Amino acid sequence: MAPQPTLAVVGATGAVGTVLCDLLSARRNVWGEIRLLASARSVGRKVRCRGEELTVGALTPEAFDGVDVAVFDVPDEVAARWAPIAVDRGAVVVDNSAAFRMDPAVPLVVPEINPDQVDHRPKGIIANANCTTLTMIVAIAPLHREYGLRELVLASYQAVSGAGQAGVDALHRQLGKIAGDRVLGSRPGDVRQAVGDDLGPFPAPLALNVVPWAGSLADHGWSSEEMKVRNESRKILGLPDLKVSATCVRVPVVTGHSVAVHAVFATEVDAEGAREALRNAPGVILVDDPAAGEFPMPIDAVGTDPSWVGRIRRAVDDPRALDLFVTGDNLRKGAALNTAQIAELVVRPRTRS
Repeated sequence: MAPQPTLAVVGATGAVGTVLCDLLSARRNVWGEIRLLASARSVGRKVRCRGEELTVGALTPEAFDGVDVAVFDVPDEVAARWAPIAVDRGAVVVDNSAAFRMDPAVPLVVPEINPDQVDHRPKGIIANANCTTLTMIVAIAPLHREYGLRELVLASYQAVSGAGQAGVDALHRQLGKIAGDRVLGSRPGDVRQAVGDDLGPFPAPLALNVVPWAGSLADHGWSSEEMKVRNESRKILGLPDLKVSATCVRVPVVTGHSVAVHAVFATEVDAEGAREALRNAPGVILVDDPAAGEFPMPIDAVGTDPSWVGRIRRAVDDPRALDLFVTGDNLRKGAALNTAQIAELVVRPRTRS
């Protein structure tokens, strides 16, 4: 019997890397050795993974020797530099950054949708999608298979953890500064004054606020996050001409991205038919009984793997359109879980026994 494959986790001490280690402890054990790698400031730290304390090693070319799959959760520029090095040392790279997502020679994989793309990796790299895209696309794909998707109009409600630990820390500091003042939020500028310059990675306060911006400035006033949702949805679904318009909004939620979706299809749709398609779809939980106060919310989805879907209704003025609401844990399916699933697909011929 062939030995179990070796996995390297690059960025093991980050928010997503930590969740990935938790997932590896809970999922079927297909890995032999697991190597945790990170930047110099994290070398020597202990991280619990698969029930044992593993020591974080240095990110060096030699660290990839003998590695079968290397998963990366690091900034774009770090991935762009180190992923090819890992490939040269013999590893298949699964990258969670945006460095390779739109490279035509790099597949962008969601295992519930296009698992066959894992085997078409001329650069030895497989990309993981943006967390907002992943939250939404798992629910959209079964509806596309049923009705033929033509257009998406989206509004996201993105948690602060999407900006990393700095985003989470900033929100908690801001909430601490305004806690107990029940007048704040009722007068112009008072929240800004209370928070001051302590904005963290955001352009405005998030406590008692929503900020209609996520990412950096792209062309024609769009944000980079909005362009990611458009471009990645097209690539994952294999629909290069799909019409997509997205508005990304940052909200004062720690974990759990949500997306309000208006989807237009090629044929007439039926709300109950859509519910049935989603009820049977992998990676989806249907929560859709507004009369009973049951709808998908981040506070329920956090810590779980599926995308939670509800508020499904046919558009009033278009029999080909559906409106729905999707939410999911952006650190799990939105990042770590999808990465783990892809890595497992890569080694599946060696672990089917």
